Amino acid sequence: MTPVHRTLQVFQRNAKLHSLKTAVLAVKPFTSLQDADKALYKAGQDEDHVVVTEETIFHPQGGGQPSDEGVIKNEDDSSHFDVRLVRMSTTAEGEVLHFGRFGAGSFKAGDTVTQAIDAEKRLLYSRYHTAGHVLGSAVRHCAQDAVEGFDELNADHTPGTAACHFQGLLEGKWKDAFQTKLDEYIEKDMPVEIEWWDEEDFKAHGLERLTPDRKALGMTDTEKFRIVTIVGAESYPCGGTHVDSTKLCGKTTVRKIGRSKGTSRVSYALV
Repeated sequence: MTPVHRTLQVFQRNAKLHSLKTAVLAVKPFTSLQDADKALYKAGQDEDHVVVTEETIFHPQGGGQPSDEGVIKNEDDSSHFDVRLVRMSTTAEGEVLHFGRFGAGSFKAGDTVTQAIDAEKRLLYSRYHTAGHVLGSAVRHCAQDAVEGFDELNADHTPGTAACHFQGLLEGKWKDAFQTKLDEYIEKDMPVEIEWWDEEDFKAHGLERLTPDRKALGMTDTEKFRIVTIVGAESYPCGGTHVDSTKLCGKTTVRKIGRSKGTSRVSYALV
């Protein structure tokens, strides 16, 4: 696949930026998309469009985190586009697709526009995402030496279905221990920091097992991986948004532990 444009994901460097002026690269009717990109937006209808911009502050759905929502407006506010879902294109490497519908007017390539995200939803998703990492660290601390074949797999940080998945069978008896360690990490108010590592940094931290495949991610040989570090607990390769410290997650509750085919699911919720 030849990339059309690799969108600069500004939120990865500055997640506190809730408004951004940028340029429109393309406006595409939903009906004109290739089937693989149409499938990303299952609610898409004939009147929907995709807007592609030079940069974006919208977090695309991925890594277990829901996408941002919001609006894109032109300079004189005569045209605005309601962003309902954001996804990475499957047909143009690195291109971010803003799915939605024009409430008024339209854009054309070259227009200067302002993006504005729904800040309340961004904060909620950031709290959930960070809490998921804190839970993962708490479970690892408690279970990695006691559960055969233990490892962290992936997570869903969506409100209502949030859960962390692990290799190995975690019995229900672990629930209180996980909650106690989770509470401890949150009350410690540990800083959450963004770092940028290469393969040698993973080795230096003893985390070779977490090294991503840069080719699979479409990264060049010189680009570094984005790392989220909960200071005093754990580091994770992660492209999502986060709060600045564990205490900002708020009260986080371990809901239940489920097991199936050698893996375990630990669900959680924010109060």
